[in-house]
Amino acid sequence: MTLPSTPAIIAAAVAIFLGGFGGLMTPIGPWYHNLRKPALQPPNWLFGPAWTIILGLAAWSAVIAWNAAPDHAARTSVVILFVTNAVFHTAWSPLFFRMRRPDLALIEVVFLWASLVALVVGLWPISHFASLLIVPYLLWVSFASWLNSAIVRLNRPFA
Repeated sequence: MTLPSTPAIIAAAVAIFLGGFGGLMTPIGPWYHNLRKPALQPPNWLFGPAWTIILGLAAWSAVIAWNAAPDHAARTSVVILFVTNAVFHTAWSPLFFRMRRPDLALIEVVFLWASLVALVVGLWPISHFASLLIVPYLLWVSFASWLNSAIVRLNRPFA
């Protein structure tokens, strides 16, 4: 039996943390239910499975990129790209749900989206496959950005 490598353990732990933290920061209560939402708003039950798959793919991408990195500088780049994304990923839910500021979350999601573009572009020379594993995350955040924008438009002001 082979034990998981340290990068795999770290990537899985980070994915579990991000998923758990995001879930804890996303109370679906009366405030959220009373928001006007666009017609394309997915059902609430879809978000948990979607994020589980997306964060699992991101963890897989991190391990592949780490293992494919040809040297210390490339591994450092991989870590910086994923840590930057994790910081922006972690910031969105508290802004939107805890602070009840979809307008501020809409500003923040630009940085989350940019961190995903940076991951796709930055991982490409290291591993095409690792880069492609981030694409579903980028697509989901692109859609979530549109949802966030529609909620702001339909419900402003939020101050």
